[in-house]
Amino acid sequence: MAREQYLTAAEGIHIERPENQHVYKIGIYGWRKRCLYLFVLLLLIILVVNLALTIWILKVMWFSPTGMGHLRVTEDGLRLEGESEFLFPLYAKEIRSRVDSSLLLQSTQNVTVNARNSEGEVTGRLTVGPKMVEVQSQQFEINSKEDKPLFTVDEKEAVVGTGRLRVTGPGGALFEHSVETPLIRTDPSQDLRLESPTRSLSMDAPRGVHIEARAGRVEALSQMDIVLQSSDGTLVLDAETVCMPRLVQGTRDPPGSSQGLYEICVCPDGKLYLAVAGTGTMCQEHSHICL
Repeated sequence: MAREQYLTAAEGIHIERPENQHVYKIGIYGWRKRCLYLFVLLLLIILVVNLALTIWILKVMWFSPTGMGHLRVTEDGLRLEGESEFLFPLYAKEIRSRVDSSLLLQSTQNVTVNARNSEGEVTGRLTVGPKMVEVQSQQFEINSKEDKPLFTVDEKEAVVGTGRLRVTGPGGALFEHSVETPLIRTDPSQDLRLESPTRSLSMDAPRGVHIEARAGRVEALSQMDIVLQSSDGTLVLDAETVCMPRLVQGTRDPPGSSQGLYEICVCPDGKLYLAVAGTGTMCQEHSHICL
């Protein structure tokens, strides 16, 4: 009813509309719309490719909640199973193997282990090469299971803490300077030989030098002189037989001598010589040998 009245009242009225009317369209149309769809499609493709690559990397590197591949994260640190290759330096506080296996460090050139101080300076170095093992440190020490030092080396001395130092080479041991030891002996089936090819051999002890051969003999050979000296005691030759086959004889046995018996005479300088034994000493008659 209201509409009919409005149409009836408006039939005789003519309303003029403006000629220039502006129409605004809301939205994206044309090439802009196509570019937007293309950009969204490109982002979707990149997202799918990244997701596929991430899944592939996780599968190849064997990522898991406990670690990556053979590498496991435990309460005590990192556990690595199988063989591993490190292309860059490895920094660790402690490296150890499993209880039932050994630790193997292998390289085509050499294996070098460095110890550094707080300033980054190398204080100790261990290098295992194809021809030699080199240790650079202020002190090198080898201990036993009971933490007893077996071998210690520093700038001043080398100490062997074991009860016996055994040299098995056929050439023996070569010492360029003095050696201090309480006992030198060899195996029961071998000979003990102390030799100085070009210089002298000296054995000194504050309480004496004891030389013993229980199943053989003792020989002392020298190009020049052999000196047995006791500064505060006596020289004792205790044996059933003492032989001096090359002693100088003062004179020949005169006719009717005492069955080839001789006495040993001593010169003031310690030289020994033989003299024919008689009722009295004959050493004074042959004192010209001491000259």
